[in-house]
Amino acid sequence: MGFVQNGTEKRVKILIYGRTGWIGGLLGRLCEEKGVDFAYGTARLEDRAKLEADLAEAEPTHVLNAAGVTGRPNVDWCESHRVETIRANVVGTLTLVDVCRLRGVLVVNFATGCIFEYDESHKLGSGVGFTEDDSPNFVGSFYSKTKATVEELLRNYDNVCTLRVRMPISSDLQNPRNFITKITRYDKVVDIPNSMTVLDELLPISIEMARRNLTGVWNFTNPGVVSHNEILEMYKEYVDPAFTWKNFTLEEQATVIVAPRSNNELDASKLKAEFPELLSIKESLLRYVFQPYAKNRDSA
Repeated sequence: MGFVQNGTEKRVKILIYGRTGWIGGLLGRLCEEKGVDFAYGTARLEDRAKLEADLAEAEPTHVLNAAGVTGRPNVDWCESHRVETIRANVVGTLTLVDVCRLRGVLVVNFATGCIFEYDESHKLGSGVGFTEDDSPNFVGSFYSKTKATVEELLRNYDNVCTLRVRMPISSDLQNPRNFITKITRYDKVVDIPNSMTVLDELLPISIEMARRNLTGVWNFTNPGVVSHNEILEMYKEYVDPAFTWKNFTLEEQATVIVAPRSNNELDASKLKAEFPELLSIKESLLRYVFQPYAKNRDSA
């Protein structure tokens, strides 16, 4: 299937990096479902020669980059593996974008919005979110520091669409990378409203953004915020009526993690203006995650 632009059929070939990752795998399945011509890249991002070989072989018109290091089981891994984190998140991403620019290829880069934290100008509960023009103010974790660094550098490239993903959620409630799955397995959770990304709704939009050749930085979250407790209340209502959980404070959380975590609200008005059908975070959770689960369970 070609993308139609200015009334003409235009060849589209998408090259995806991050095949073994969660988002990379989902992107491949989406392209299959939509009939979009795609392939997976095989090079490690920091290997410029192999990247060039990938691009020469695939001849893509767009690259979707979902590769990078987040750490297993969580971002605390990055604190003790700093060189590996730099190589993947900074050197690798910059090399990919640079190689693509020389070939006139647009890169949709799946980045993170975990580079901000609530402050005096963006207070918790105020409804004032960080915009695409705001500079990162959270470098509490080494992971976030590398992501903030590369975002600022990528602003100098004209072939990049940076998508700030936050606390990604999907309808696959068994996936350990799913934010909902994570917090249902924690002994205790903090209860703070945050911007989040429902992948079932937003990943198809990312492919459309490539089609439209959109560039620049985008807050890639559903509008509004939702708290941990609100999600767990939905989980209890739609998935497991017997589910219970306990809360603890940020100070108590700090005793069981290595690096601080980001909490923030991102202003999604730019994305909403481009895609007016975009649902608020709570509406999206219900439509794409919890209501389908309950429907499938009841019909089983």
